[in-house]
Amino acid sequence: MEAQRVFQPIDLLIQARDLHYTYPDGTPGLRGVSFTLHRDEAVALLGANGSGKTTFLLHLVGLLQGQGKIVICGEVLGKKNLEFARRKIGVLFQDSDDQLFMPTVAEDVAFGALNMGLDEPDVRQRVEKSLRLVGMQDAAARPPYHLSAGEKRRVALAGVLAMDPEIIVLDEPATFLDPPSRSALIEILRGLPQAKVIITHDLELARCLATRAVFFEQGRIALDGALEAIIKRFEWDTSAPRRQSERAAS
Repeated sequence: MEAQRVFQPIDLLIQARDLHYTYPDGTPGLRGVSFTLHRDEAVALLGANGSGKTTFLLHLVGLLQGQGKIVICGEVLGKKNLEFARRKIGVLFQDSDDQLFMPTVAEDVAFGALNMGLDEPDVRQRVEKSLRLVGMQDAAARPPYHLSAGEKRRVALAGVLAMDPEIIVLDEPATFLDPPSRSALIEILRGLPQAKVIITHDLELARCLATRAVFFEQGRIALDGALEAIIKRFEWDTSAPRRQSERAAS
């Protein structure tokens, strides 16, 4: 009798090695970027605008392809398995309107799962579960354009969760949100079990969600380590100058 195969979960979810990319106009985007993400880990990507963070994100989901190697959940990323990578990685974009375009909230949340080829009963269950997770179950029949910015962000997140990814990439998730909506989103994100990659300039959000950070500089990773150590090393805490000014004035 043939022994039953046992599939163990892969701990190393993302492994990028020596990524290089140059934009068509000759601008370098990535210069030898290497990165790893383990299961249950949340990593903040920090750095100035144009430092390579978004270029790196677009490589992870196959929207850009340069030189180097990317392994997603045990499979080398290439043109033939982009669908696999996009099932494993869910992306919450900075502008929710880029992700919401169906007539109702429920249809928007179902869109990605239906495109995965799932049957309708399974998709309905996923939609209901995802909307409950983000506290938007009562809005299922509403048009997305009637929602507030915070509600749109939660619906967009529900659409990501309905696809059941192992990794969630968050591109400035708190942009355009008022303080209560921002706090509500952070609490939801903190409760999610997926590994996370968080592109942000919002240090409070980073501190709530991540303990590790990667600092991008001119297309390279300048430092990878503990979040607080990197914030201090690159003087990235915008409250520090205010504190220094206050001491000088006292």
